[in-house]
Amino acid sequence: MNDQIQPGGSDHFEHDHGALGDAEYAEFMELAAEEGFDLEDVEGAIEAAGHGPLPVLAVVGRPNVGKSTLVNRIIGRREAVVEDKPGVTRDRVTYEAEWAGRRFKVVDTGGWEQDVAGIDASVAAQAEFAIDAADAVVFVVDAKVGATDTDEAVVRLLRKAGKPVVLCANKVDGPSGEADASYLWSLGLGEPHPVSALHGRGTGDMLDAVLEALPEAPEAGFGGAGVGGPRRIALIGRPNVGKSSLLNKVAGEERVVVNELAGTTRDPVDELIELGGVTWKFVDTAGIRKRVHLQQGADYYASLRTAAAVEKAEVAVILIDASESISVQDQRIVTMAVEAGRAIVLAFNKWDTLDEERRYYLEREIETELGQIAWAPRVNVSARTGRHMEKLVPAIETALAGWETRVPTGRLNAFLGELVAAHPHPIRGGKQPRILFGTQAGTKPPRFVLFASGFIEAGYRRFIERRLREEFGFEGTPIHISVRVREKRGQKKK
Repeated sequence: MNDQIQPGGSDHFEHDHGALGDAEYAEFMELAAEEGFDLEDVEGAIEAAGHGPLPVLAVVGRPNVGKSTLVNRIIGRREAVVEDKPGVTRDRVTYEAEWAGRRFKVVDTGGWEQDVAGIDASVAAQAEFAIDAADAVVFVVDAKVGATDTDEAVVRLLRKAGKPVVLCANKVDGPSGEADASYLWSLGLGEPHPVSALHGRGTGDMLDAVLEALPEAPEAGFGGAGVGGPRRIALIGRPNVGKSSLLNKVAGEERVVVNELAGTTRDPVDELIELGGVTWKFVDTAGIRKRVHLQQGADYYASLRTAAAVEKAEVAVILIDASESISVQDQRIVTMAVEAGRAIVLAFNKWDTLDEERRYYLEREIETELGQIAWAPRVNVSARTGRHMEKLVPAIETALAGWETRVPTGRLNAFLGELVAAHPHPIRGGKQPRILFGTQAGTKPPRFVLFASGFIEAGYRRFIERRLREEFGFEGTPIHISVRVREKRGQKKK
């Protein structure tokens, strides 16, 4: 299979190289062949790790039409909360999926108990946030019920957004239900795909249509000059931590409504702001205007909007109220940004209100509750007084630099060789697995593929990540490490 390792400028291999150039890729594949790895497996590992930002699919529709059940079917596991009543989707809303060798992200926009009088407004807000972040949309309709006025309202939103739409006629459990699905042609969105999300019927054909609608890569390019325009900064955090105040202070003027009532901001506000001679695009993701009878819906809105903003951003500036204890909600937002693979800056707001005792306890909380992102730059600011605002942009630039850092394969393997010699993997079951070689297949965030002689334990992977940070920096960015184990000769495919 030497044809797979020939150097040269062939476009055929360009998408498989990840961040590796042609010569580096060819040299790496030769090394893999010498170590006895299956070259197709190595090529697939590099391609998977070097994918960059994934296209985003939003699953929208009115409550209780089976959106979360469909999401579970798409991702191949039961993660989205499913219950036979509207209003059970909470917290996490974004998942990674794969179909026919293509990977993409799925945004679950599960519903909640709605205010009957304001049903159109509620569904519109839900759909708008999800559609805004998506490259394509699956619109789920209950085929047994047929198209409702609420469905028609969502259709109007979809037409206005101009995103590709795949129409899913759900709850078609057998041939008799396909007649019900055919009535949905009247929505004007093209062919209805009859599906039973519960039983899996028809989902394959629907996903084939999804792949045709999704771009190979997200439409909005990330990054540098001349590619994606101004760098995108998402301001995220739980309601009333001062996101709008911070945006106003950074902008030097009152651009966003600020109120002590949590959730004043309803619509995402993108602001072009010049700082230090550079134009940045700030996305304000402050909370949602809450109504007493829509508390759960408002919490869901906040999760969905935060996920939408993070998907469009390169850097997540996570605002935390330093005057209060770090909450579970703060930690969930941190996890969302890390899992999305964005550069991260921690901004502790209201620092001017702290006394010495609170500062002492806050430092202990940061160690225990946010220890998993000790690598993130931290700034202690006051959106009210402007304290230390000048430190925010340098922290963002540091995080972006780490996010885009790449270690050449030769240097990485020299580092791995020294590391394994000095700190070998613990012996398990009489065997000692070894990291044989590796490469950094992608950036934004840095993604490494390591090839090993046996299973590498999670603790040793964390050790490798820690040493990678010590050696090469990577400040302000998550690191993704995947490990491929060499198959025994007798287990190789014939």
